[in-house]
Parts: sequence; C-alpha cells; structure tokens
Amino acid sequence: MKPPRGLSEKEAALWSQVTASVKPIHGDAPPKSAPDIVPPPPSRQPKAVKSPPSPSPLATLPPKVARSPASKSRGPAVTVTSPAAPKFGEGLDSTWDRKLARNGVSPDFTLDLHGHTLETAHQRLDWGLTQAKAMGARVVLVITGKPRRAEAADRAERRGAIRSKILDWLAAGAHSSDIAAIRNAHRRHGGSGALYIILRRRR
Repeated sequence: MKPPRGLSEKEAALWSQVTASVKPIHGDAPPKSAPDIVPPPPSRQPKAVKSPPSPSPLATLPPKVARSPASKSRGPAVTVTSPAAPKFGEGLDSTWDRKLARNGVSPDFTLDLHGHTLETAHQRLDWGLTQAKAMGARVVLVITGKPRRAEAADRAERRGAIRSKILDWLAAGAHSSDIAAIRNAHRRHGGSGALYIILRRRR
C-alpha cells in the first residue's frame, strides 16, 4: 500500500478556505435544566382565637345543700286535728244510769223540738237549756223525733234530722260545759225519739 501523498499548495489553500467557513458541529446541547421551582412562602394564617374552656357539668350544678340528719329520715306525718268534742257522760255516776234505766227519774224540764225546722230547733234548744239552768233543773227531756240515717242533702223537714244534729249542737254550744251526760230516754218518755240531758249541779 502506497503512502498518501501530501496536498499541493493550491489544494492546501482551498482546504483552508473551506475549513475557515465551516463551523464545527457540536453535539446536541444538553437540555437546560428547568429552573428550580421555589415554592411560595407559606401564607400566614391568622392564629385561631382560643375560646374559653366550657365549664364542666359539675361546675354548673348548684352547690349541694347539706341536709340535716333529721331531714333525711322521714318521720310519721303529723295530723292536725280539731279539738275533740266534750265527752258527755264522764260526770255521771252509775247510780244515775240505774235510775234512768228503771225510769226512776222524772224530767225537771221538757223541751219539744219535734216538728221544727233545723234552724228553729237549734234556737229553741239553746233557749230551753238557758231556762232549765235558770230554774235549777237537773234532768231535761228533749223530744227530737226518732233518729234516721243522716244524709249530706238532709232537709229540715226530714224525719230524724233534728236527732242527727242535736249532739253536734250540744257539743259546740254555749252550754256544753254544763252538761254532765246525755242518755236515751226511757220508753215511757219517748224512747229513741227523745233524750235526757243531765245538767251538772250548780255550786
């Protein structure tokens, strides 16, 4: 193989012109790296205002009231009662009862209420006892009519209405402290339709 020949002066001049007009071809430029994306500074959020803590359920409850030992234990209910009516008969001895049972006592004063209304019978009873005491009587015979079951709507004209009311009148009347006893009358003096009112002896 023959060695390559060199360029002549003319060839060398032409080559230099060509090479002078040609720019070297570089390889593909490396891709420019994308600029770093700087994240925006975090926006400053307003600080949340802390609400005051809600009171605990225990704090809202009213303070306990200390109960005394007496209030914890419920005692028996106290019932308020009205003063008891006078008990007629405590001032009478057994001798009187035997005499009344044998019809051994005659009335000193007789008061007939049979046929009256309740209003007039009540007034007449009060007047009669006043008269009997003024006379010094001990045994007052009061004729009332035979007793009958009392009803709430009882009328003055009903049979036995006076008998059903007379004990209340005597207990609440002005003469209650002067009455020693009240007994059913003997059959000779009216039986169940009449009463003996025994007055206390005046001293």
